[in-house]
Amino acid sequence: MNNKKVVLAYSGGLDTSAIIPWLKENYSLDVIAFVADIGQSKEDLYGIEKKALQSGAIQCHIIDLKEEFIKNYVYPVLKTGALYEGSYLLGTAMARPIIAKMQVEFALSIGADFLCHGATGKGNDQVRFEIAYAALAPHMKIIAPWREWNLNSRESLLKYLKKRNIPTSASLKKIYSKDENAWHISTEGGLLENLWNAPNKDCWNWTVEPEKAPESPEYISLRIIKSSVVAVNNENLSPLKCLEKLNKIGSKHAIGRIDIVENRLIGIKSRGCYETPGGTIMNVAIRSIEQLVFDRESFQWREKIGLEMSMVVYDGRWFTPIRESLQSAADSLSSEVNGEVILKLYKGSVVAVQKKSPNSLYSEEYATFNGDEVYKHSDAEGFIRLFSLSSRIRGKKKIK
Repeated sequence: MNNKKVVLAYSGGLDTSAIIPWLKENYSLDVIAFVADIGQSKEDLYGIEKKALQSGAIQCHIIDLKEEFIKNYVYPVLKTGALYEGSYLLGTAMARPIIAKMQVEFALSIGADFLCHGATGKGNDQVRFEIAYAALAPHMKIIAPWREWNLNSRESLLKYLKKRNIPTSASLKKIYSKDENAWHISTEGGLLENLWNAPNKDCWNWTVEPEKAPESPEYISLRIIKSSVVAVNNENLSPLKCLEKLNKIGSKHAIGRIDIVENRLIGIKSRGCYETPGGTIMNVAIRSIEQLVFDRESFQWREKIGLEMSMVVYDGRWFTPIRESLQSAADSLSSEVNGEVILKLYKGSVVAVQKKSPNSLYSEEYATFNGDEVYKHSDAEGFIRLFSLSSRIRGKKKIK
C-alpha cells in the first residue's frame, strides 16, 4: 500500500532540509519537494534537486516563475503605490501567493494529501501560505512543522541532520536570515536584533555603499504605459527584463536601501534591511507621472488604495475579493498614467528631473508666475467666500 503524499514548499535551506526526514518519521508520508524559482540566487538553486533527494524526498519538482511573478504579482501591486508602513515595497509578501498557488496546483495534479511549508510560528509567512491554501484547496490538510516539533534552534536542526547522515552546507556560522527573489533581498537577525547596532557590510548584498557609488550621477529614461514600466533607455523589455536591468543600474548607485522596524501581522516588531534597487526606481518613475495626470481627488484615492493594498498584501490576503477590488480600482485609475521620465541616480538617491505625459493636466499657461490671459484672479474671491462659509458661520457663533 502506497504512503500518502505531502508537497513541501522547499527552499533547500536548513529548515526545509530537516523537514523532509521529520515528515517521513512523524507522518510516514512520501515527501515531494516543490521549488519555485522566483529569482533567488544561483547558489541557492544549485544542486537543489540532489539536496532534496538526499534529505529523503521521493521527487523534487522545480518550476520557473520569475516572469509570471513580476508581471502578474509585482507590477499590479506597483500600480497601486503600495508601501507597507510607508517604505517597504513588499518583496517577500508578494512572492508568497504565487509560490502557494503553484504548490497547490502541483499538489492537486499528483493527488497529494497534504501541503507543508517551513515558515516559523513567529513570522508572517505562515499566515500568507495558509490563507492561500485555504482559498485554493480548503479540503487539503496542512502541516506546519515549526508549530509542532521541538527543533527550536539552528544548532538543534544541524544535530538532527547529522544524526541521520543527511548532508547540509549550513553551519552555525550563518548569522543572518536572508530572503531573495527577483524583486528584492532582505536581511534579518544577527546584530540587527539589537536596534542600537548600525548595519554592517554583511547586512547589504546587492547594493554598494553610498560612499562607494560613482562620483558622477547617471541619468536614465523610463517609459510608462498604464502605470507599468515598459522600456528602459528606449529599449522595450518584458517586466522581468526591465527589472533586471534597473536592478543592475540601481545597485551600482546604492539605490533602494532601507533599514526599518516593522509591525508583523502577529504583533511582534521586527527589524530588517531591505534592498529593492530596480523597484525603487520604478516606483519613483510611476509616481512622477501620476503627479502630471491625476487631479487632486484621484491622487488622494490612489493613496488610499495603496495604503489598503499594502496591508492586504502584507497580511497574505491575495486570493480575496478585497485584493481584486483594490486592483480593479488601481487599473481604472492607471489607464491614463502614460509618459516618459528622466531620472537622476546619485549615491542612494533617485529623483525625477524631467517628465512628460500626453495626458498631463499641467498647464504652463495657467501655472506661470508671469502675466497670463487665461486666469482671472478676481474669480478667487467668490470661491474663497463659499469655501470658507462654514468657518465664517462658526466664527460668528463663537463671537455671539
